[in-house]
Amino acid sequence: MAEQIAIGGHGDRFASTARTDRWWVGPMLTVLGLGGFCVYATWAAFQGEHYYVAPYLSPFYSPLLFVKPGVVGGAPISDAWLGAWPTWWPAFLPASPAFLILAFRLVPGHLLLLPQGLLPFFFRDATGLRRHRVPRKRYEGETALLLFQNLHRYALYFAIVFIFILYYDGFSAFFREGRFGVGVGSIVLLINPTLLAAYTFGCHSFRHLIGGRLDCFSCDAAAGARHGFWKRVSSLNALHMEFAWMSLFWVGFSDLYVRLVSMGILHDFSTWG
Repeated sequence: MAEQIAIGGHGDRFASTARTDRWWVGPMLTVLGLGGFCVYATWAAFQGEHYYVAPYLSPFYSPLLFVKPGVVGGAPISDAWLGAWPTWWPAFLPASPAFLILAFRLVPGHLLLLPQGLLPFFFRDATGLRRHRVPRKRYEGETALLLFQNLHRYALYFAIVFIFILYYDGFSAFFREGRFGVGVGSIVLLINPTLLAAYTFGCHSFRHLIGGRLDCFSCDAAAGARHGFWKRVSSLNALHMEFAWMSLFWVGFSDLYVRLVSMGILHDFSTWG
């Protein structure tokens, strides 16, 4: 007997749908992309070495709070914000500077923001996965089951701080031993915060912060100026997901590039010779 299709296009069986397109491809690619990035970022954080080769510092390890002397491919103590490695660090944990900042660098920047485009695929009606027998209620995703997604609104402020820190690293990558120069790594590390900035300043939360709360854009000069800024932010917002993926890829690529140069696997072409 053919399956009965209820009003709204939902099938009678559990998880059935009348959709014929491959709606699952997008969520699957998101899971694979985020999963692969999480695996690599965790592995890189556990290494605790080959994160620095003058003048390049991996973004996974920035800001560099402490440095453990004698680490292969590690930065000099003079480059650390707080000096030598702390004695209070638990012995059972790897002595990796990335553990001190990675949660604040990557979780606010991507792992709380990108799932906005993933979770609704599984928890809303759009994919037709809810059975028609489930009682229809007012959508309460962000105030109930998906409440943690709202954390990204506060993560925005962390992300903005790190943009300035990574730009500092990017500009520092043009100076080796006080001499100005340009290397492939210099360009790689400068592109990284640029993509992150395009992603962060196109965020829905930042867009709302700039002009979303205004009731009138033409009431006074200040409101008019905010309207102009809001329109520019809106142009970034239109490419928010694209910048998210580019930024996610590039921060991982930046760490990999510094790591391979530090290990001697890649040669960094530069004007320093």
